Amino acid sequence: MKLSEFAFDLPEELIAQYPAEPRDACKMMVVNRKTQTIEHRTFKDILEYFGEGDVMVMNNTKVFPARLIGSKEKTGASIEVFLLRELNAKQKLWDVLVDPARKIRVGNKLFFGNNDLIAEVVDNTTSRGRTVRFLFDGNTQDLLNVIHILGKTPIPKYMGREVIEEDAQNYQTIYAKHIGAVAAPTAGLHFTRELLKRLELRGVEQTEITLHIGIGTFNPVEVEDLSKHKMDSEHFTINQETANLVNEAKKNKKRIIAVGTSTMRALESSVSAGKLLNPLSLWTDKFIYPPYEFNIANAMVTNFHRPKSTLMMMVSAFMGYEFMMHCYQEAIKEKYRFYSYGDAMLII
Repeated sequence: MKLSEFAFDLPEELIAQYPAEPRDACKMMVVNRKTQTIEHRTFKDILEYFGEGDVMVMNNTKVFPARLIGSKEKTGASIEVFLLRELNAKQKLWDVLVDPARKIRVGNKLFFGNNDLIAEVVDNTTSRGRTVRFLFDGNTQDLLNVIHILGKTPIPKYMGREVIEEDAQNYQTIYAKHIGAVAAPTAGLHFTRELLKRLELRGVEQTEITLHIGIGTFNPVEVEDLSKHKMDSEHFTINQETANLVNEAKKNKKRIIAVGTSTMRALESSVSAGKLLNPLSLWTDKFIYPPYEFNIANAMVTNFHRPKSTLMMMVSAFMGYEFMMHCYQEAIKEKYRFYSYGDAMLII
C-alpha cells in the first residue's frame, strides 16, 4: 500500500488536550470486523464484550520524564534534551535528541537544574541525535532519581501546550511497572482500577507484556512505498506465564484482546512456527501494515491515530483498510477525540 492512502483531514479541535475524567468515561467506538458494523458506546461498556476465559494483554511499560530543559555552557542558551534510551549504565551514556540541534556540538557541556546534573556531548548520531555522557557520581538509580526530579513528562508536542503537574499521572497507565518508555501505551490509559476489577469478576484473565515505546512512534513515514519504511527497534519482554495464558485461550477459541498497538507488535514479534506465543525478551523492528495475517490476538483496543502513522497502518491491517477509513470519517462526524488523550476504538 501507499503512504498517501492513509491521509485524512482532521479538525484541530478534535485533538484531545486532556484525558476524560474519569478515564473510563471516554467515548468508545465498537467496530465488528465480521459484520462491518459500528456501535457508539462508553469505554466502561467494554465489560459487555468479554467474559469467562477471554484474555486481555496489556503493556506495563512505564513512561519516564524524558524531557530535560537545560542550558549550554558559556552561552547559557536554552537547550531541550529528550532522553531516548540508556546505552551504557556504567559509563552513563544515553542516546538523546537535542533542540535546537545546530547549537549542540561534540564536546559541549549541558547543565540542568542548578547544575544538579551535567552532560557532555560525546557523539553525533543523526541530525538531531546525540550521545551524551552524564557527569554524575551516583549509581544508575541515583541518576534516574535526579532525572525524575528535573525532567518533564514527555506529552506529545502535537498537543501544543505546556506540561502540567497532572500529566505525570494522566500520561501513565494505572498498571505501569517497568520504566523505559518515552511515550505512553495510550490504549491502556482508559482503564481504571474498578474497571479492571469488574473485568476480573467476569472471568476475563489479565496478563502483561512489556514493550518500551520509543520516539519512533512519532516519526513520520517518509516513503510512499510502505515496504521501504524501516521501523525503529523497541525492546519487549513476554514471560512464560503470559505465553501459557494466551496459548490456552487460543486453544479454547477464546477472545485474546491486545490493548494497544505496542502490545500487538510484541505479540506478533513472538510467534512460534506453530502459530503460538513464545516467551521472549529481545528487540523488534516489526512493521505491520496491510496486507498482514495476525497470529495471536483476535480483538484489539486502540485509539484514533494520526494520519499516515504506522499505528494507523497496523489498525488498518487488523480491521481492513476501507472499513477503517469509514470508521475514521464516522469518528470525525461524531466528534470523537483523537490521539494520546483521545477516545477509544474496540475492534472485535
